[in-house]
Amino acid sequence: MSATKINVKPIPEPTLRRLPWYLAYVQLLEAKEEVVVSSTVIARGTGVDPSLVAKDLSYVDLRGKTRVGYEIKEMIAVLEDFLGFNRVKKAYIFGVGSLGGALISDRGLEHYGLDIVAGFDISPDVVGTTIGDIPVYHMDELASIAQDDVEIGVLTVPVDNAQLVTDRIIKEAKVKAIWNFTPFRIIVPDEIVVQNTSMYSHLAVMFQRMREQLAGK
Repeated sequence: MSATKINVKPIPEPTLRRLPWYLAYVQLLEAKEEVVVSSTVIARGTGVDPSLVAKDLSYVDLRGKTRVGYEIKEMIAVLEDFLGFNRVKKAYIFGVGSLGGALISDRGLEHYGLDIVAGFDISPDVVGTTIGDIPVYHMDELASIAQDDVEIGVLTVPVDNAQLVTDRIIKEAKVKAIWNFTPFRIIVPDEIVVQNTSMYSHLAVMFQRMREQLAGK
């Protein structure tokens, strides 16, 4: 018997990027013992146009009350569920240098649904060690250690090894998604989800915006 196909309504990526901003803001309001919040207040607190806030929240199963707004506790619960932050997914880190090690050390990621359970590297300086309670293995051990319930690979290797390691991750770990922190645009099969997060790209954007600001003075 074939599995039932789940229909998921496509959501624009800009909306997905903004929803965590709203969640973080209403969590701050909850800490201040606020009970309700309007989309206008959310817009003001996050620096987003009010019409965009309303449109973004239309993708989420939330029902605000006229002239009152949204109940904060309900909003937090619904957004956490919608964003997947309350459903923990296991991950491996590939490349345990400064960035990879920092991500392993950041146990706060668990609050957002990401549980890093092991790291992989080839350097004798880190292989066989632990960061916190997270073990670091040699890449050659991946095929024998990989577990079916680990769905995500976090890629923080040097750029010249990015595609090679990606190919090994897909073949030996059989992950469903790769969070790519390298500036290299990796190539993967269609069924693999890739999220590229290049700090260098964001630096380039910031530097350009700074130049534009200076040029406008």
